[in-house]
Amino acid sequence: MFNKKVEEAINHQIEKEAYSSQLYLSMASWAHKNGYSGSATFLYLQAEEERMHMLKLFKYINDRSGHAIVPKVDQPPTEFESISKIYEQVLTHERHITASINNLVGVCIDERDFTTNMFLQWYVQEQIEEEANAQGIIDRLHLMGSDSSLMYMFDKDMGVFHPAAAAAKGKGAASEA
Repeated sequence: MFNKKVEEAINHQIEKEAYSSQLYLSMASWAHKNGYSGSATFLYLQAEEERMHMLKLFKYINDRSGHAIVPKVDQPPTEFESISKIYEQVLTHERHITASINNLVGVCIDERDFTTNMFLQWYVQEQIEEEANAQGIIDRLHLMGSDSSLMYMFDKDMGVFHPAAAAAKGKGAASEA
């Protein structure tokens, strides 16, 4: 039987992953509406990735004979100050998710659920990547300084920055050859 305390903690993480997906979807919509098509592409893909993270946890609970619960998700903000502020919020949010994953791993260790602990190591590694990507984006924005003419190039690059976008672009190039 699946440990109920671990099941409850994972269900709580499912809620956080669902909110992450909705948050990034809202950011993508704002970016799209405000002419940042590259950033919108990046954020739409990020929203889908977060949904995948949620589903992976959802299926894990059910595979372990637990009961995954479809979460109620709060509506994220719909307006943002700027594209730079969006990416700063992405980093802050990813740090929050990292802390949550670390707490979840702690519950597994406390409950001696080493199987789930091993499963969660994928999320631990994923959060390292998520934070590094967000920090890298912010670093690029800082390098641009106040030169708004560089924003076009930055935004264009964001359309292919996400690993899923890069993979799709690579497949397209391979199929065209």
